[in-house]
Amino acid sequence: MEGIGHLLDGEAELAEPILHRAGEVAGQAGAAPAASAALAEQALIELERHRWQEAGRLAGRAVDVLRAGNLDDYAMAAFVHTVAARAALAMSDPGMAREHLARAIRLRPLLTSAMPHRSVQTLLELARAYLALDDAAGARAVLRQAGEIIRQRPSLGVLPGQAAELAATLDRIGQGPAGATSLTAAELRLLPLLSTHLTLLEIGERLYLSRNTVKTQAVSIYRKLGVSSRSEAMQRVRELGLLGA
Repeated sequence: MEGIGHLLDGEAELAEPILHRAGEVAGQAGAAPAASAALAEQALIELERHRWQEAGRLAGRAVDVLRAGNLDDYAMAAFVHTVAARAALAMSDPGMAREHLARAIRLRPLLTSAMPHRSVQTLLELARAYLALDDAAGARAVLRQAGEIIRQRPSLGVLPGQAAELAATLDRIGQGPAGATSLTAAELRLLPLLSTHLTLLEIGERLYLSRNTVKTQAVSIYRKLGVSSRSEAMQRVRELGLLGA
């Protein structure tokens, strides 16, 4: 947390040795979440320095630790996979980047104000990855989610300023076509239940939503996925890897 505090102050030089030490201690103690996060934060620092190979190495180690600890369904995994996606893009591997992004996307509902710095940091890195892939709609969706958290937790160091800069970039680009990456957190939360036998009414009861709200969200999902039915939507999200294992 001390290292992250320096990052939020825009002091990567101070953060780096602390994060390195944190990663070593966490690895020795078997604290996989802390080890993976420390490695991913170091990878981000290397990305900012344009040291692509070192960033890729650190991101790869972060993913390995994540998987060894069976942590792929936790919110922190969204951050690690997003950093890995950015590293893959820096090394001109968009296919690998999209695989990591698919894993991060399905965890977006877990990115909330409960841990604001990590959630906003993840969403901003997602926005940068989408911009690198010329996906303005995806970048706009994650920035909107980040903005909601920032409004609740504004004291996040350099992150609100970075969000504003990314928003200004998107304003110059324009809207862009909506696709799977532009699904909202609420729509992503609905996806696993749409793959079951539950009716829209029963899904609403599970999520404490009205049937009309569930229907509206489902229709929006179909539109963004370019399908016309629930079964087609589920086939599409499986192809995209948005339902997990």
